[in-house]
Amino acid sequence: MLVAFVAAIVIFNSSFPFALNIVLALVGALGLWELITALGIQKRYFLSLPSVAIALAVPFCPDFFFFQLAIYVYTLLIFTGLLFHHQEVSFRELGVVYSMSLLIPWALSTLASIRSLETDGHGMFYVIITISAAWVADAGAYFVGSFLGKTKLCPMISPKKTVEGAVGGLVVNVLAMLAFGLVFAWMNPDLQVNYWVLAIIGAGGSVTSILGDLSFSLIKRSCHIKDFGQVIPGHGGILDRFDSVIFVSPFVYLLVSVFPILPL
Repeated sequence: MLVAFVAAIVIFNSSFPFALNIVLALVGALGLWELITALGIQKRYFLSLPSVAIALAVPFCPDFFFFQLAIYVYTLLIFTGLLFHHQEVSFRELGVVYSMSLLIPWALSTLASIRSLETDGHGMFYVIITISAAWVADAGAYFVGSFLGKTKLCPMISPKKTVEGAVGGLVVNVLAMLAFGLVFAWMNPDLQVNYWVLAIIGAGGSVTSILGDLSFSLIKRSCHIKDFGQVIPGHGGILDRFDSVIFVSPFVYLLVSVFPILPL
């Protein structure tokens, strides 16, 4: 299903450029709703509805001014609502939702920013690299850890994660990013691919992927749930699959903004 998700974005990108923005808006909104449900405050509509709305809006903000405007309006709405409903929702709950309502849509929207960095029609290559850097690291760590894992990485947060799996995931991710670069270079022989940047994306993506996974695992433990949902059969909820992307995407955006994979 995740492969189909990426394939759909790539296929529709040329004929319908807003396909990626729509997907990011839906992923962000569903992810926030899962978090709000996990906190048990989904019926506190003064908080839940504006949070879902900001997730839908951020990927379509054309520039930083409109992004700031959306965040400001959202802030006014939920804090005004808290004044009238402070006996129903604690400031701690509002703080969690508010911070996640800023983090999740912003982090996911950097995928759209990554696509716009490449102006020669190869922006989706950057997006594919970014998503793959998160998911390949997860898959590599899982399989290596399943066979070789002995030393627990963070047993109090995620008992199944191991140091061996983390190292294996990093190696697999670096090799996968280099392989992506080789395939892309073969398909576009006139372009020079920066393999050093791809290797850094593989290594850094693996580290930030683990940070994202552990961070959202900590949230799940505090909410006493195993998964955020069952939207993706066998994989849990939206946040269970995109927690690593939320941390990897901004890293890749900042990196390739300074050190592009392809020549400008």
